[in-house]
Amino acid sequence: MVDESFNELKQRTAQPGRVEWIGLCTERRGAVRSVESATARERTGLEGDHHAANGSPKRQVTLIQAEHLPVVASLTGREFLTPDLLRRNVLVSGINLLALKDQKFRIGTALLEGTGPCVPCSRMEEVLGTGGYNAMRGHGGICARVLEPGELRVGDEVRLIVEDSSEADHSSQQPTLF
Repeated sequence: MVDESFNELKQRTAQPGRVEWIGLCTERRGAVRSVESATARERTGLEGDHHAANGSPKRQVTLIQAEHLPVVASLTGREFLTPDLLRRNVLVSGINLLALKDQKFRIGTALLEGTGPCVPCSRMEEVLGTGGYNAMRGHGGICARVLEPGELRVGDEVRLIVEDSSEADHSSQQPTLF
């Protein structure tokens, strides 16, 4: 029996994540350029990324999990994949990105909120070959909106923010089981 509510469990992660890579695409269908840092702006997204011009309220920043790259590579018959091919903004390791859906989290000095899964587009078929779209399903990461502007850098922690607005504490997060 678990003493904690579902909402309490959703506000914990085993550890913070880490930004492994950041990419910006300056034009529609253009190449994704790897950068060491990016500025997140409220209501738009990452400065210099063409998606920021759209001002989409739910898809300002896209994140993908590093642990999923080998899975997608395997499903498409490749030895490995580089994150630029998948056309997301931020590659993160060490944290389950789906745990950030509908949650606030901090990367560097920016505060973001997960808005939902980042579903693949038909472009994945072009980039990854036949079956690329289906290989990405369930592995596309999440979309987020920027709540507070700030700087994101490769190496920054990805830290869930708990409801009481404090940083998530990972040292005492074991649920009580009976």
